[in-house]
Amino acid sequence: MNAPSRAEVAQIIDHTLLKPEATREQVRAAVAEAAELGAYAVCVSPSMLPLELPEGLRLAVVCGFPSGAHQLQVKSAEAKRAAEQGAREIDMVLNLANVLAGDADAVYADIRAVRDAAPGVLLKVIIESAALTDEQIVMACEQAVRADADYVKTSTGMHPAGGASVHAVELMAATVGGRLGVKASGGIRDAETALAMIQAGATRLGLSGTAAVLAGI
Repeated sequence: MNAPSRAEVAQIIDHTLLKPEATREQVRAAVAEAAELGAYAVCVSPSMLPLELPEGLRLAVVCGFPSGAHQLQVKSAEAKRAAEQGAREIDMVLNLANVLAGDADAVYADIRAVRDAAPGVLLKVIIESAALTDEQIVMACEQAVRADADYVKTSTGMHPAGGASVHAVELMAATVGGRLGVKASGGIRDAETALAMIQAGATRLGLSGTAAVLAGI
């Protein structure tokens, strides 16, 4: 596999600003930076909507962030509202308690509620892979496939267990088998790590330090 070009890497990046203290001015600056760098999307908090974006840049919005421990009605309402306000993509956080309990039907219901609330939006499911065993990662990914999600995503970047790992990305990619995309996010701060995630099977990257990563490619 040939190493991707800088432009090719940029076109799978969700340039992300999810710090709770981020201001509207900082979010607008992040949008401008994402466009300048050629990123695919910008990922922000739902309180920043509506948000004007330049042509060619997609809007991704988090849902149930960062804990995932929200009632289904709350997550689905948040996703629906984000879609109404221009979100093209939703990055939802899975309820980890259901995964740790081995309750596959509850995991499915969690994802399906958001899927049904925003049917025309690309849905990514954050499984917080660093907090899970391999078996739990596989189960979460299988339920994402079952619930008609579009992507599985490693991490919020906020969990104390850590962010993306090459192993988790490889396992997630093997589990979804090309039926879903795989987004690696959390702790990817340099080109070497980003390229390793792509090599492992990541088809999207969530980065806050996009400029630094692309500078190394």
